[in-house]
Amino acid sequence: MPPPADLVKVAIEWPGAFPKLMEIDQNRNDIKNGSILRLTTSPYQTAVQLHERIQSSSMDAKLESLKDLANASRDITFAQEFINLDGISLLTQMVESGTDFGDLLSFTLTAFVELMDHGIVSWDTFSVAFIKKIASYVNKSAMDTAVLQRSLAILESMVLNSQDLYHKVAQEITIGQLIPHLQGTDQDIQTYTIAVINALFLKAPEEKRQEMAHILAQKQLRSIILSNVIRSPTPINDEMAHQLYVLQVLTFNLLEDRMMTKMDPQDQAQRDIIFELRRIAFDVECEPNNGSIEKRKSMYTRDYKKLGFINHVNPAVDFTQIPPGMLALDNMLYFARHHQDAYIRIVLENSSREDKHECPFGRSSIELTKMLCEILKVGELPSENCHDFHPMFFTHDRSFEEFFCICIQLLNKTWKEMRATSEDFNKVMQVVREQIMRALTLKPNSLDQFKSRLQNLSYTEILKIRQSERMNQEDFQSRPILELREKIQPEIMELIKQQRLNRLCDGTCFRKISSRRRQDKFWYCRLSPNHKVLHYGDLEESPQAEVPHDSLQEKLPVADIKAVITGKDCPHMKEKGALKQNKEVLELAFSVLYESDEYLNFIAPDKHEYCVWTDGLNALLGKEMTSDYTKSDMDTLLSMEMKLRLLDLENIQIPEAPPPIPKEPSNYDFVYDCN
Repeated sequence: MPPPADLVKVAIEWPGAFPKLMEIDQNRNDIKNGSILRLTTSPYQTAVQLHERIQSSSMDAKLESLKDLANASRDITFAQEFINLDGISLLTQMVESGTDFGDLLSFTLTAFVELMDHGIVSWDTFSVAFIKKIASYVNKSAMDTAVLQRSLAILESMVLNSQDLYHKVAQEITIGQLIPHLQGTDQDIQTYTIAVINALFLKAPEEKRQEMAHILAQKQLRSIILSNVIRSPTPINDEMAHQLYVLQVLTFNLLEDRMMTKMDPQDQAQRDIIFELRRIAFDVECEPNNGSIEKRKSMYTRDYKKLGFINHVNPAVDFTQIPPGMLALDNMLYFARHHQDAYIRIVLENSSREDKHECPFGRSSIELTKMLCEILKVGELPSENCHDFHPMFFTHDRSFEEFFCICIQLLNKTWKEMRATSEDFNKVMQVVREQIMRALTLKPNSLDQFKSRLQNLSYTEILKIRQSERMNQEDFQSRPILELREKIQPEIMELIKQQRLNRLCDGTCFRKISSRRRQDKFWYCRLSPNHKVLHYGDLEESPQAEVPHDSLQEKLPVADIKAVITGKDCPHMKEKGALKQNKEVLELAFSVLYESDEYLNFIAPDKHEYCVWTDGLNALLGKEMTSDYTKSDMDTLLSMEMKLRLLDLENIQIPEAPPPIPKEPSNYDFVYDCN
């Protein structure tokens, strides 16, 4: 009779004693036979003991107790019991007293961080004195690494979890005081430092963010992050990559205000920016006063058309779309001022083209700015698990504007390579997006490197990449593509069949194998042009040209052929003398069976001829051609044909399923009545 399911044999282990085997009635299924159960004090008893021991007057006993507390605090059950004993207050009092330092302080802060991570106690309960003490550890020029790391972690949590604490922490800590911690070599300290900067940035009021952005944009901070963090010999870990990504996103989010601001067509200051774009492009210093208003309006309209605005009469209307709002105009002005030669060249180059081939600078700039905001997720909160930062954005204090300047020149170049017209605008933008995304995937270290990567991603190269990916990746497994392959395959197989039969019609010279001492003799075989007869006969020597079929004495009607046999099954490979033939000859042997037991035996001169003849003979018999040569030809020709058929589908998304068949019309009155 089997033992009850609830009874299990386990080892019970007392501290300091050997395990003892016992049977217990568990009434549950998560204890298995053979388990070792270790008896220990309850979380409550442990919490009480540690609460007393960390207040010991003995430094050694206190240190060991704090180590145990830091380790035990990871368990939420223990943490709840310790917090119920007012343990958090005890730890904060120990920190505020300032009597502990070194390892004592380090393990005190570690235990505090572990306990607070469970989210049981609100961060709003801490005093200004505690905040000042933690901030003082960060502000000191020389501080124990472990203490500094825990202090930075506590400040980050305070800022992120309480708006009130943000204001208190911001009064004690400035970005200038955090910068020295980035100049060391400890990546953990650098990571926590950037995390605190990000937290202060994220929680700062709107008016303070621009001030912080100015500090972050300063060359000193960027240089330190580049040289000491990004270009450090130590590989960047995931947590550091995440903090750099957050810093990148928060910096770009400062553009959100301009991105979501519409242009006021009546605002003269904003209109003056458009006038300056016109002045730089066409070198117009001042307008003639003696001309009529209508003449000046006509002149403005002509120039605004050359600048590529959608609204030629009042371009300000183009910037009322949000996004990108005024950010697009800011980018255009930056390009015109800081890359003046490139700006003038693009405008004049396009204004001299035919209207339909003109790449509109104004419209392109607006749509490109919108695209870049989408790519860089301007205005979105940082993702918690993303590590996708780009080193090149830390190399320039106006990195977004410089990024735009590179991309607008790329857009103009791609427009020319595609020979695009105004109808192709969206197609060009799709290609430009792909070029930018592929270049960003390569993680260029600088804007110049990004620019050079784009040079290698021309429109022609993008087409090659797309075709290659279509052939090798998921797109080529979609239902419409598979159906197209199935449709094309018989056509390709027929083409291969015709090639094989044509080769048989040309004929081949074969060498005879004798069981006696070797003596080279040759014979020739070829298929008649009507594919009905095999003509063959002996030759004295290998011919230098085709042998006419009428000179070959022997004939074998194709209708009499019953089968094609290959390899060791061939009769001339079974003969006593032929057993000595090597493997190479065996692989080139084939025979044609006709009448009842008559054979025509072949030894092909090479593997290629072997495949041609076995394929051709099988094709004559209506059987499948299975040689490696046929498979290779099928793959090559099918691949080429598929690429040619799909060539006209560039920039078109191939659907996974065919479109639904529409419902039948209610009547057929529209059908022409022939009667």
